[in-house]
Amino acid sequence: MQDDLAIIRKVIDEHESIRRHVKLVGDSISDQEALPGLERVRADWVPGRLGTLAEKEDKLQQAIGFLDEGLQNHFAYEEKVLAPLLGELFMRALVLDHQEIRKEIDAAKSIVTEAKLEGLSREELLNKESHIQQVIKNMCYLIEEHAYKEETILEMLQKVLDKKAKDTS
Repeated sequence: MQDDLAIIRKVIDEHESIRRHVKLVGDSISDQEALPGLERVRADWVPGRLGTLAEKEDKLQQAIGFLDEGLQNHFAYEEKVLAPLLGELFMRALVLDHQEIRKEIDAAKSIVTEAKLEGLSREELLNKESHIQQVIKNMCYLIEEHAYKEETILEMLQKVLDKKAKDTS
């Protein structure tokens, strides 16, 4: 039971850290700082400025890569340790969310990698940049929403396990 509580607390702590840092600007991008790094890079795009687009594209690709790697590790951990706690149906729902997020990350990677901004007219450039920003915004929303849903379930389980521990002591 203590192991279950420790697992729940670890996952909740990771989610709180991700949400707490989503809007912060920071220089380092680690597993749990991947989302804020991505948000910083996304916010750094100034529509229509071609001069630094190659650098910003590189930063965005790097941030998405770090995000992808960090979430792959996080998801693998959750899918391994949460299955006994959540049961088959909740675990399936969790995995479906993970798959949807992975799909959005892959889409974002493709869009950024395939973006050919040089040579576009100002209007085309603005449209392309807007599309990239929207894809990144949607991806971040999915990740944040997933963490919130998961945390709600885990907090409910934690409450039951805490009560169970008190009742047996």
